Amino acid sequence: MKLNYIVFSPTGGTKRAADLFLKNWKEEQNVIDLTERRRDFSGAVFSADDICLAAVPSYGGRVPEAAVRRLAAMKGNGARVILMVVYGNRAYEDTMLELYDTLAEAGFVPAAGVAAVAEHSIMRQFASGRPDQADEKELEEYGIIVREKLEECRLDRTDVPGNKPYRSFGGVPMKPEAGKSCSKCGVCAVSCPVGAIPENEPNKTDKKICISCMRCVGICPNRARKVNKLVLTMGAKTLKKACSTRKKNELHISE
Repeated sequence: MKLNYIVFSPTGGTKRAADLFLKNWKEEQNVIDLTERRRDFSGAVFSADDICLAAVPSYGGRVPEAAVRRLAAMKGNGARVILMVVYGNRAYEDTMLELYDTLAEAGFVPAAGVAAVAEHSIMRQFASGRPDQADEKELEEYGIIVREKLEECRLDRTDVPGNKPYRSFGGVPMKPEAGKSCSKCGVCAVSCPVGAIPENEPNKTDKKICISCMRCVGICPNRARKVNKLVLTMGAKTLKKACSTRKKNELHISE
């Protein structure tokens, strides 16, 4: 059996959590990177014999819109899928339900759901260092449980946290911009999951397109891309109370 590892992880936090979940899985992996904006995801066709893991971050309690579009283009054809939502210690609200609905409508059969906490991709003081050792142990255990019950487990929609209509999300006001040290190498422009950085002007940012995923910040060789410090400080004050308590990982599974 081949495992189709479908992941949207611009800064690596979601993939790190998903890797821990899959640590004890020995199946060959077919990785499908949802951040590849030029890929034709309609070519991803599965069958009822396939097993998939779909891992996405929660942005404002929702699945990133780019990930939704790319998942919706796939053809599940009855393939079983494990849903994984990774969030930065605030809340994931309707993310798992939206992921469930998107994949079910694309023909997948949800088998289980996992919510995991990872270091916040913008304000890294929240959930700093997570997934940590405790998370690692827990996520590995979740993976073992799901792997052992994979043949019979199914995830009922009524067991998935969230509400529909999904919460409104108009994006994050924190948009990275290039500073004076930008060499216009273009690494960020090529790697941007949504094409918000013009390849002919990589020192610019189209703020209407940018989803604040922070990939450009993480991969810039000169550390030239940053979010305005004042905006970061204001954002941190807003999130401090909601993120002050350590949130737990969760496993949702129906038998």
